[in-house]
Amino acid sequence: MAEPVENKYLVARPIYSEDSFGADHEIVERRHTTALDHLKRICGCSPEKAKKIALTFFPIASWLPAYRFREWILNDLISGVTTGLVAVLQGLAYALLANVSPGYGLYTSFFPVVVYFFLGTSKHISAGPFPVVSLMVGSVVANLVPENSMDSGNSTVVNATAEDLLNKERIVVAASLTFLVGIIQLALGLLRIGFIVIYLSEPLINGFTTAAAIEVVVSQLKYVFGISIPSFSGPLAMFYSLESLFSQITKTNVADLIIALIVMVFVYIFKEINDRFKSKLPVPIPIEIIMTIIAAGVSYAFNFQDKYKVNIVGPIQKGYQAPMAPSISVFKATIANSFSIAIVGFAVAFSVAKVYSIKHNYNVNGNQELIAFGLSNILCGSFRGFAASTSLSRSSVQESTGGKTQVAGIISAILVLIVTLAIGYLLEPLPKSVLAGIIIINLKGMLMKFNEIPVLFQRDKYDCLVWILTFIASVILGLDLGLAVGVGIELLTVVFRVQFPRFVVLANILKTDIYKNKKDYNNMHEPSGLKIFRCPSPIFFANSEFFKEKLIAAAGFNPLWVLRKRNKALRKIKKLLKKGELHVTSKGLICTSYDYKESDDEELDNNRLEELDQPTNTADLPIDINWNDDLPDILSVPKVDIHSLIIDFGAVSFIDMSGMKALKGILKEFIKIGVDIYIANADGGVLEKLKRSKFFDDDIKTSMFFITVHDAVLHVLEKNGLKNITQRGQMKETDSILLSSPTTNGTIYRNNHSIGNETRF
Repeated sequence: MAEPVENKYLVARPIYSEDSFGADHEIVERRHTTALDHLKRICGCSPEKAKKIALTFFPIASWLPAYRFREWILNDLISGVTTGLVAVLQGLAYALLANVSPGYGLYTSFFPVVVYFFLGTSKHISAGPFPVVSLMVGSVVANLVPENSMDSGNSTVVNATAEDLLNKERIVVAASLTFLVGIIQLALGLLRIGFIVIYLSEPLINGFTTAAAIEVVVSQLKYVFGISIPSFSGPLAMFYSLESLFSQITKTNVADLIIALIVMVFVYIFKEINDRFKSKLPVPIPIEIIMTIIAAGVSYAFNFQDKYKVNIVGPIQKGYQAPMAPSISVFKATIANSFSIAIVGFAVAFSVAKVYSIKHNYNVNGNQELIAFGLSNILCGSFRGFAASTSLSRSSVQESTGGKTQVAGIISAILVLIVTLAIGYLLEPLPKSVLAGIIIINLKGMLMKFNEIPVLFQRDKYDCLVWILTFIASVILGLDLGLAVGVGIELLTVVFRVQFPRFVVLANILKTDIYKNKKDYNNMHEPSGLKIFRCPSPIFFANSEFFKEKLIAAAGFNPLWVLRKRNKALRKIKKLLKKGELHVTSKGLICTSYDYKESDDEELDNNRLEELDQPTNTADLPIDINWNDDLPDILSVPKVDIHSLIIDFGAVSFIDMSGMKALKGILKEFIKIGVDIYIANADGGVLEKLKRSKFFDDDIKTSMFFITVHDAVLHVLEKNGLKNITQRGQMKETDSILLSSPTTNGTIYRNNHSIGNETRF
């Protein structure tokens, strides 16, 4: 049988046919191989790529096989136990912020840690409750399920039942909200838009978290004073809470107040000791845990609840309940809040993760972090937890106590699991005022961010404005609306920075090829008749007119106004020459009559206004007119003291159609009055766009563009001679221009090379 011919159409034909089995089997194999290769090209998938994708979605598969058991397990064990104790305490405390029963905080300290162990990319952060996020959840819960919604009379039994119903309703709202937050974070991660966090700048985050810290303090005052006040939400909620608190200040429970003050004093003192001697202490003194154990024991021994009416944590459910389905009605009511919580939770977690990744030299993946926290919150919401992020203090404990990997995290989760399943009942007598005091003292770091305001004011007024306005908006309007206002203000500052940039006039640093703002340096030289104008931003529709105004201001005159004045004078000259009232002499033009009426000019302007914007044409005059020379008094023409204008485009990253139109218009106006225009340092992309947009014509040519400002200056000096320099007495005409270049190690050299005036692109 003849040797089969292989061609590119084999894949499209049937692999098996009636007459091609025996000797044609080789053709079949080649066809099959070609089909697989074609499928790989279509899908873009290979074993290596599939492995990379798997490791991206399951980071544990990359670091767990490389785990150094003998070297790291002891450190991770100590770190995990310490972090677990802190997580138990913070879970109980931050549940108060979320307006749910303290026991549910243990769920939030467990489920997110387990999911993050498998899916997270940071080795050191501790997933779980975070005060700002918990407070945002609590604000939504209080809004949808206020405390007075279950009032049913004065009976103790009825009140207990109403309180149980209230707690159940609130946990449904908190869990459903958390589920929706997880969906949003998961969707953002799968869509690979983790970059959204870049829109939350550090000043915005600090202003927002400082406002949140103040709201946390206000929310905990009712536990410190032992006063029952209603929950408020929405704008001015914090002020309503303070008003309600101070109106009942005489009902303060002295026992709660004393307990809270004692706890705050001891926690503050030992935290200062930890900070001062952190280099000498093997692990920080766990003062919060110590105070919690002591307070729970003393409260149980002396029966604080019955004797002193102290508000205690109360029953903590043993074990875990079956998963619950989220409420669709809650989804509809909380979609905007969910988005805010999702962004804030991720921003905080990612920023903390970045801190430790830089410190320990590894990478974190923003999109994978979104996926990890999204699934964490979905699982946590399913089991009646509330939204999780990460706590800087808890993560600091995990890292500072020697934690190497997320094995420390899973050990902390096991400890939380033990408390939930077996020994949680030991914390039931714990006074809530203890938790409130611990929360308030732990907010010291956030409240100290007020010290940033004077520093920001000195360094960047816009950043300072973002910080202050975000803080004020969050305090007055609430955290959700405050965050939205902060983002809006931040984007406005970007618009203002670009729309109203700081245009400057450059000058040469003597004996160098460097050009800087002439106001910032001494010993600067600005050649006579030459202006160098720097544009520090893109040119687009929002700042094109501002660019024109600043360019005109730098030049010192309006070229269109000068052009019109010259054309008016030219008309007057022609008319007076025709009447014989203006004569040409060796000394120039001499006027013999001063009876010329300005009303004649006005009539001409009204009838032939468009002619004033055309280039002056002196070809039919018996004399060449130098508009900068002395002219007869009847001719009023402003003098132009520059012959060249260089525009530095080094910072112009893009230019849109409006910007091109404005640029072309102002360039033509300068060209019409005889001012040479040059553009230097233009980006290649900008040049390509100008070329595609038909920017160049008979007046505006590529020869106007130079690679550097210095090349353009040398071209101007070569074209106009050295008269502009000698006029100021800087040097003699016989002298050469001496320049010092960084590439010559400071050596003075003579620059005699010619500058080509055609830019190719």
